[in-house]
Amino acid sequence: MSMFTVSRDPSKSNTRLALLQLTGTVIPSEDSHSSEYIAACDARREYISGFTGSAGCAVVTLDAAALATDGRYFNQAAKQLEKNWTLLKQGLQDVPTWQEWAASQSSGGRTVAVDPSLLPASTAKKLDDQVRKAGGAALVPLDENLVDIVWSSDRPPRPLHPVMVLSDEAAGKTVVKKIHDLRQYLAKKKSPGFFVSMLDEIAWLFNLRGSDIPFNPVFHSYAAITPDVAILFVDEFKLTEASKVHLQTNKVEIRPYDAFLSDAGRLLKEVKCKTPIADYAAVHGSFLISNKGSWALNRALGGEGFVEETRSPVGDAKAVKNETEMRGMRACHVRDGVALIAFFAWLENQLVAKKVRLDEVQAADKLEELRSKQEHFVGLSFTTISSTGANAAVIHYAPEKGNCAIIDPENVYLCDSGAQYLDGTTDTTRTLHFGKPTEAEKKAYTLVLKGLIGLDTAVFPKGTSGFALDCLARQYLWKHGLDYRHGTGHGVGSFLNVHEGPIGIGTRVQYTEVPLAPGNVLSNEPGYYEDGNFGVRIENVMMVKEIKTESCFGDKPFLGFEHVTMVPYCQNLIDKTLLNAEEKAWLNAYNAEILASTRVYFEDDALTMAWLMRETQSIDC
Repeated sequence: MSMFTVSRDPSKSNTRLALLQLTGTVIPSEDSHSSEYIAACDARREYISGFTGSAGCAVVTLDAAALATDGRYFNQAAKQLEKNWTLLKQGLQDVPTWQEWAASQSSGGRTVAVDPSLLPASTAKKLDDQVRKAGGAALVPLDENLVDIVWSSDRPPRPLHPVMVLSDEAAGKTVVKKIHDLRQYLAKKKSPGFFVSMLDEIAWLFNLRGSDIPFNPVFHSYAAITPDVAILFVDEFKLTEASKVHLQTNKVEIRPYDAFLSDAGRLLKEVKCKTPIADYAAVHGSFLISNKGSWALNRALGGEGFVEETRSPVGDAKAVKNETEMRGMRACHVRDGVALIAFFAWLENQLVAKKVRLDEVQAADKLEELRSKQEHFVGLSFTTISSTGANAAVIHYAPEKGNCAIIDPENVYLCDSGAQYLDGTTDTTRTLHFGKPTEAEKKAYTLVLKGLIGLDTAVFPKGTSGFALDCLARQYLWKHGLDYRHGTGHGVGSFLNVHEGPIGIGTRVQYTEVPLAPGNVLSNEPGYYEDGNFGVRIENVMMVKEIKTESCFGDKPFLGFEHVTMVPYCQNLIDKTLLNAEEKAWLNAYNAEILASTRVYFEDDALTMAWLMRETQSIDC
């Protein structure tokens, strides 16, 4: 899998901003229809603002510019934005959303313009309402993205990487079965078709994988499924002979990527011709698009009355892993754990025993090297967060070669990393200390660990959402007036995006919409961060499973979690006096699991075996 890094020259961002402001419009800039990572050609927000975070929205007016992002990126954005940008810290009291800020700039009849292909239809409608109420003109959909005009010939081309087939045996479910299930959903909804715009959903639906987006095995594409046809919109020269045969065998039509919107309009016309009445939806139902589908797609399908936005049935199906995918998750996390254990043992030996000076990037590179030796390794699942001391307090810190810190063994070291394997996707965070931690560091670490254990051991009735469980991970921090500004858990793909919806654990309203179900795979990652001092985060990946309970109130099954991450915690940072007997027993059982599943890999590696034995030793209950 090819990986992309996007170069950035902050000194040029002022010039780019000035050029864009000459257009006299407001541009909300959001990520494309992929994930939090995007191809270099789609990095418009980064190009115009200099901000490289994965979440945020830039708005530019004739005389001002603002960037909105969440608590994970406050520190990063403050460092990367030029002084002529306003930082909107989302979630803080009295700070406007980017929609509110844009609307406030539109008073007096000013025009707000957006690229409709980058904005969900529901967001566009809300923004239009806010702008009108503020005295602005109607929201204008642009035919050409204004940032692209400024970017001009310097804009990188769309990736041209080949698309590979993931065999039905490896996927655990055939393409025929997946499309059949989707068509049954359409029949139930009496809909003439569903249009798929999320790249990981397309890759999953057709059992294909690509490398157009850094760290995510997906490819630029769209899809349309009707009761009669299945269409994949993709640049055909990216398809190998094997992938072409695969699609033909599964009766999937291939159409050019750029024909998606025009073909959507054509399908609409065909349906309207069959029913020459005003309210065709009463006969044929509405076309369905994801609630993340773009305003451009919504408009191409006729807009209100012809289109219904819904939570994607493909996304829902993808989030429930089948037995093959769950076996793969267990297996790849053992191999990934082996790489991490070897890395932490090596790092401690280099820093403490050999007194070697290593920077954060050198450590990350070594970890990638160790992972690359594991069976079925494809690439990393995100940029490794390798952070020492105060950098560990930057939640999504990404070290840059030549501009990063030397790892200090007398400070906290936080490593958040993951990999893509042919049989699964991993995401693990461990916080370590190679010297003598302070009492404050040990207390914070142990409170975070207690929260992780509290969530891991939760038992809850079917129908419970991740929103309801979030407090279990925060409760011990809350008792001390502490907290963290990120979600507690996100869905994890199976050899797909490391962050996937619709499930998650956190305070986001959308986490109330979808209850957790057996087969869901999520992260469990509470944390605590002191700006300018240190940060703590501990993360396991776990799978939802049914739990046998003594009783079954209301005849509802009860659910719980199975953790699959196999990496020990830092004994040096645990304040054992803060753990109760049940937590100590859980920790001892977990350490025994790790030792049993990984020790065979280190029979000829005395250094790593010694580290593993030390870090998995029992704690007195």
